[in-house]
Amino acid sequence: MRLLIAEDDRALGNFLARGMEQEGHEVTMATDGEMAIEAVESELPEMAMLDLNLPQRDGTEVLEFLRSLTDDVPILILTARHEQETRLRCLEMGADDFLQKPFSFAELRARCRALMRRRSPGLVLRQGDLELKRVERSVTRKGKPVPLTTREYALLEYLMMHRGRPVSRATLLREVWNFSETTGTNVVDVYINYLRRKLQDGPAADDRDIGETSAPPPIIQTLRGIGYTIGQRP
Repeated sequence: MRLLIAEDDRALGNFLARGMEQEGHEVTMATDGEMAIEAVESELPEMAMLDLNLPQRDGTEVLEFLRSLTDDVPILILTARHEQETRLRCLEMGADDFLQKPFSFAELRARCRALMRRRSPGLVLRQGDLELKRVERSVTRKGKPVPLTTREYALLEYLMMHRGRPVSRATLLREVWNFSETTGTNVVDVYINYLRRKLQDGPAADDRDIGETSAPPPIIQTLRGIGYTIGQRP
């Protein structure tokens, strides 16, 4: 999940960014309001954490700008202020929740998950008996948990977000590993096989082409000369 953290306290901002990255999220940091607005213009986040006391342009300006673009992005206000007027103003402008400083990371994480569930109920991806919950970052098949590493999860999430469409190895290298498309490596194929084993597709399914056999295809299907795909177009 793409998170924007706008916080002028660099120590606090870096702490929050590390914690959310360890949760598996992609974090963009901004230390002033101008940087935050530029980040939003460059790529819309899936959630934003905004400090109100930002230099250049304050948090309410960033909040107003973000809400002018979309109502779908959850916005959590981080603030040392406790005045009711400030809270009411931000809520009227479209903020979803407040967290008063100082706070624990555990509470921040819990509030973020609650906001994402409430604002974005569609963040559950399903393909047959396979279910991926993006907020909880959990995967189940036939109702049973499938333990995945951070990279395995990121690979499966990308494939399921583009289910029904062919995804090339070069695209996966770029989007999941941040590698150059010309990088010579078989890491994608290696991790596809890791996923197949954990999803219990079985070793015989590892390199099966679509249409190669009458047996049910694996969850992750190989497209010879193209890449991989999951399921049918949603």
